[in-house]
Amino acid sequence: MNPVIGLDVSKGESQVQAFLNKGKPYRKSFSITHDLKGLGSLLEFLQDVEKAAGGHQPSVVLESTGHYHIPVIQFLEEHNYVYIIVNPLISHRAKSSSLRKVKTDAIDAYHLCELFYKEELEPYKKRGVQLLNLRNLTRQQESIAEISAKTKIQLHSLIDQVFPEYRGVFGSLYSKVSLLTLLEFPTSKAVLSVSEKELTDKIASLCMSRSESWAKEKAQKLKEAAIRDPFQNNLYESHIFNLEILVKIVLQYQEHLSNIANEIDALASEIEEYEILQSIPGIGEKIAATIISEIGEIDRFNDAKKLVAFAGIDSSVYSSGKFTASVNRITKRGSCRLRHALYMAVQSGIRDSRKRKTTDEIIPRNRRLREFYDKKREEGKPFRVAIIACVNKLLHWIYALLKSRTTCQDIA
Repeated sequence: MNPVIGLDVSKGESQVQAFLNKGKPYRKSFSITHDLKGLGSLLEFLQDVEKAAGGHQPSVVLESTGHYHIPVIQFLEEHNYVYIIVNPLISHRAKSSSLRKVKTDAIDAYHLCELFYKEELEPYKKRGVQLLNLRNLTRQQESIAEISAKTKIQLHSLIDQVFPEYRGVFGSLYSKVSLLTLLEFPTSKAVLSVSEKELTDKIASLCMSRSESWAKEKAQKLKEAAIRDPFQNNLYESHIFNLEILVKIVLQYQEHLSNIANEIDALASEIEEYEILQSIPGIGEKIAATIISEIGEIDRFNDAKKLVAFAGIDSSVYSSGKFTASVNRITKRGSCRLRHALYMAVQSGIRDSRKRKTTDEIIPRNRRLREFYDKKREEGKPFRVAIIACVNKLLHWIYALLKSRTTCQDIA
């Protein structure tokens, strides 16, 4: 006997179908809710199937559904049941094998059981609490960073309508001292209404790590900007009101991102792979944490090609009859966050780092990766094609380092 239970998971409930062996369905399918009562009935059914299968514990097959399947997974882990999470693309292919066009939750659960006997599906390998926590933090960091970037664009637009000359006062418009100063003096009229001494004292109090002369210099620049500013009298009070709100929001986002970054660094520093990945030139703390959290346990992949496919940077292949496509795009079927992190790592790695003091020689951050990139460009490859080739090469290096538990010995 090789029993299996298929779960078609949806929001708040799942459809259950059991097989005792290949081609031998067990009872009719039924629905359970994702609460204590519903999961309790699922446990009773699991025990019933185990008895009917002669003591063989059933495996549970379900699709990856974002977060809807998390309560079921946690329940199965607590009761030590083997479960298999199937990529929706694989399960969809199995459902499409029939000529009949039928789509119900019961049919989907039935197909998941059939898929268990057709495909060589491996039980889900736990990534560990640390990796899951790290993944949640890095994804939240990315989400907040995207919202923060959009808010900064809105703020930039409002500054152009209220105090456009302010943009040249501080080195970074979105630095903490710059935003706090803008909150105190949102218009050129507010700046001109106080003396230069008051401006200097205020800026100095907002940035205690800087010298008094630095604060005085910024106060002078702010005064000059206010004199040049075309909006000496702002007609729209709503702009000023919205400006203050957006400044406060950006400051809050910066604080949240700083807290998340500290939490990520504290959590990732306990993971061996974190230091291994940072040994690769071009990969810093943020990118290393994202790559680790998205890959999970490297033992899930038997070879580097499977890791490449997981990242979705493997080339698609199309051939039919006498036709074979000569231009093939990458599949993009894997983790988009992992692809983005690898892309940023390559961009950082091939970028020129500095010049030697004794010569004019330019030193790239990752010499070997830059040589590979230049080689592809010399072969006539377009920029994006060369970058993707570098991403593929980098991922092979990452796989080798994580498998061997060694650091990158790059020659400077």
